[in-house]
Amino acid sequence: MEYAILSNGVKMPMLGYGVFQIPVEDTKRCVLDTIAVGYRSSDTAQGYFNEEGVGEAVSACGVPRDQLFLTTKIWISNGGYEKAKASIDQSLRKLKTDYVDLMLIHQPFNDYYGSYRAMEEAYKAGKIRAIGVSNFMPDRFIDIAGFVDIPPMVNQLELHVFQQQRVARPILKQYGAQIMAWSPLAEGKNYLFTNPTLMEIGEKYGKTAAQVDLRFLLQSGVVAIPKSTHKERMEENFDLFDFILTQDEMHRLEGMDLGHSQFIDHYAPDVAEMFVNAGKM
Repeated sequence: MEYAILSNGVKMPMLGYGVFQIPVEDTKRCVLDTIAVGYRSSDTAQGYFNEEGVGEAVSACGVPRDQLFLTTKIWISNGGYEKAKASIDQSLRKLKTDYVDLMLIHQPFNDYYGSYRAMEEAYKAGKIRAIGVSNFMPDRFIDIAGFVDIPPMVNQLELHVFQQQRVARPILKQYGAQIMAWSPLAEGKNYLFTNPTLMEIGEKYGKTAAQVDLRFLLQSGVVAIPKSTHKERMEENFDLFDFILTQDEMHRLEGMDLGHSQFIDHYAPDVAEMFVNAGKM
């Protein structure tokens, strides 16, 4: 495994497992499968409604808690100091743990300043080892980083070969924040799994297009959390540490950047309305 060292010295695996859209009834089994494969990092969220399954897997896996890295996120409806504070404790109960390794503000909506204060307090109390944000585009990230006591240590954004976040990344580096990729395989959009460039490079190493994409992210300093419900795919996504892309190959993959989301535009008014309405539910 390769690791990122966060600004406070916390060691974070560069490769983890994301449980977004994993059905509640499948979560425990999937997380146990990933741990058996070798993963030690799992990423969940209050808004995924499957924290309990992750917690059950952590309790049953037999791996010491200090060898696992757990990430969760505060959902919009829990925005504000009091609600966020209560939700942090609720997440700990669901995850069956005394602490989480990383907690993020899931979306830049509702009173995320109040939520962040609650995270800072929990961080100082030892309930959280590292804090950060998710889906904070450069303007929102600069804003929150400039007005909190403890700057975000992580920002989780959509990131894959087709969206490389070239505007955000130097800003995160300036503030000492680690970038983390959600949907690092773009859910196969834009024909990622059969992309000729990815497949050509992969053929050289005996790897798939998906593995080349993930290796590109790791070598770019990006923490990635691919998702699958199939153990054989989990194994494939984990099999990234026996090859290194050349500088020329990295440049070719950098050239695949389309510079825009394959999913959602966080600057769009209708997207903002969608998240505001979700936060009121």
